[in-house]
Amino acid sequence: MTELPMPPRAKQVPHKLEIHGDTRIDPWFWLNDRDNPEVIAYLEAENAYLETQMAPEKAFRESLYQEMLGRIKQEDQSVPFLYKGYYYITRYETGQEYPIYTRKKGHPDAPEEILLDVNVLAEGQDYYDVSGVYVSPDNQWMAFGVDTVSRRLYTLHLKNLHSGVITELEIPGTSGSVAWANDSQTFFYTCKNPQTLRHERIKKHRIGQDPTTDQEVYFEADDTFLTFAYKSKSEKYIIIGCSQTITSDYYLISADDPDQAPVQFTPRIRGHEYQIDHRNDEWLILSNADGATNFKVMSCPDQATQQSNWQERIPHRPDVLLESIEPFARFWVLEERKAGLTQFRIFSDSEAEHYLDFGEEAYTAYISVNRTLDTPLLRFGYQSMTTPPSTYDYDVFSRDKTLLKQQEVLGGFEASDYLTRRWYAPAHDGVQVPISLVYHKDTPLSSSTPVLLYAYGSYGITVDPTFSSARLSLLNRGFVFAIAHIRGGQLLGRSWYDRGKLLDKKNTFRDFISCAEHLIREGLSSPEHLYAMGGSAGGLLMGAIANMRPDLWKGIVAAVPFVDVVTTMLDESIPLTTGEFDEWGNPKDPVYYQYIKSYSPYDNVEAQAYPAMLVTTGLHDSQVQYWEPAKWVAKLRERKTDENLLLLYTNMDAGHGGASGRFQRLKEIALEYVFLFKMEGLSS
Repeated sequence: MTELPMPPRAKQVPHKLEIHGDTRIDPWFWLNDRDNPEVIAYLEAENAYLETQMAPEKAFRESLYQEMLGRIKQEDQSVPFLYKGYYYITRYETGQEYPIYTRKKGHPDAPEEILLDVNVLAEGQDYYDVSGVYVSPDNQWMAFGVDTVSRRLYTLHLKNLHSGVITELEIPGTSGSVAWANDSQTFFYTCKNPQTLRHERIKKHRIGQDPTTDQEVYFEADDTFLTFAYKSKSEKYIIIGCSQTITSDYYLISADDPDQAPVQFTPRIRGHEYQIDHRNDEWLILSNADGATNFKVMSCPDQATQQSNWQERIPHRPDVLLESIEPFARFWVLEERKAGLTQFRIFSDSEAEHYLDFGEEAYTAYISVNRTLDTPLLRFGYQSMTTPPSTYDYDVFSRDKTLLKQQEVLGGFEASDYLTRRWYAPAHDGVQVPISLVYHKDTPLSSSTPVLLYAYGSYGITVDPTFSSARLSLLNRGFVFAIAHIRGGQLLGRSWYDRGKLLDKKNTFRDFISCAEHLIREGLSSPEHLYAMGGSAGGLLMGAIANMRPDLWKGIVAAVPFVDVVTTMLDESIPLTTGEFDEWGNPKDPVYYQYIKSYSPYDNVEAQAYPAMLVTTGLHDSQVQYWEPAKWVAKLRERKTDENLLLLYTNMDAGHGGASGRFQRLKEIALEYVFLFKMEGLSS
């Protein structure tokens, strides 16, 4: 029998890090240099080691990829939406990785005009991402952003839709989005800091102008904020937004007068978060002012935006989180979340308010593309863990709901073959943590059932129970998939988020552990069959629970994990750091330093047995730098006392979101699933 090679060992070069009288020695700090050939050689060695270890599963991995690919309707298109006389459609062709952006004049059956075929543009590129297409109000011009590195730094391009020619214009270093003024000659865009990648300034470009002379309209001096520009739905204003974790700020420019100086909506107040949009000469405002933790709805006249003029429309309620407002000419929609479930509350100018409710125990509903202001129709999306993504039009006045499209799942999928449930796990402090589960109806639930427990748990981001056709490959082989709706997310309101950040961050980790213990206690699985998965800040969760309770897990998948929290949050040159002090705390403060250090996965790797682990990253990741997972794996290799599999995969062509093509991403999922099946002893 051929012996498998030993895993790579990254060399150790002690590097001293000192602050607050505390010294940390980081032997793998040198990996923080993607231009160092030794770093690339180490990452490539880890990739080669992974391929060697997974060689027996090579055929299974490929067949799993083909299986997931076979569920996708390759020739597909989005539901058309109407905007300024054109129906806009995004479609895919068989065998093509990238979208084709099109439009049709006047009617969905009119001749097609191809705006952008990304497959043609992406030829010869390892990575290619288009930020979207932004058409001018007169339908003549289209701006779009392109990222070929996966650093989320987009170069803006301009296409003349009358001639079909992409002009020579190139504006690098942007966020990729634009807001057109009503003259169709001027657009506003966001420039990013080339080092920190912070969205820091708004500029405006006039067609035909040298972009190097573009005027700076706004600069955000506070490096804990980022800035962006968009157009009000009424198309009356260009809105410059500024935000950080707990504070919002807005400035207005007339869309009819793009040379106007920005006017502040209301003075910036730390801790005041709010959203704005415009309809019928009034502003609708979602605000947490005056202790409205779950937000309230305010309004004010068009030209009297100062907070002293705001009038309350919908009061704050402690048991209902207000998430967004969608304005229309004759009605507006408030997206609410109660007991973790989304509802649409509809306010008509002529009729009594009413709710649009949904019937499943665990589901996801969301407002879709609604570009037209004067319409009776609300377009929304709906899905659950057993219901594929579905697009509906809802007539607010007749209350008729029309299904426009449901994602087609090939290969004989029947929703009735799968069951979804909502459970609650008691946490360490007595709160009940929701868990959403899905499994095949023929899967026996016992202590030998394999369960994949997933979570995120940061930034107030709610992981809703959504559908995945790829996930069917897990469910059909007897896995239960579960989402732990832990604190740090916002499923149960703003306080659910507040109690999972800063000096309460460990609640996030403890909640996840409590969910795992509950599944075991209820006889649904056992440590021999329980797996954990999370990515980015969810990867931090994976690192923390691996250190805290390594005995609970058979295996862990940590995708682009944020694991070197102390060092990263002390380095303000790294993207995202300064804007996240209100999420994690600023370790320049000794109180936060000690707290963060007490859970930072990299700093707490111990000489103990760890579960099998698959760790993934991207060389060009702009959110979590590749060296964090690389250092973490190197330290685990030195410290762990077990012989369980530890694998590091680095996508050398991509960043935080993984591969750019719709099929390439399936290959990464196939790797994750084959790792789980390998641990579970499943070979087909």
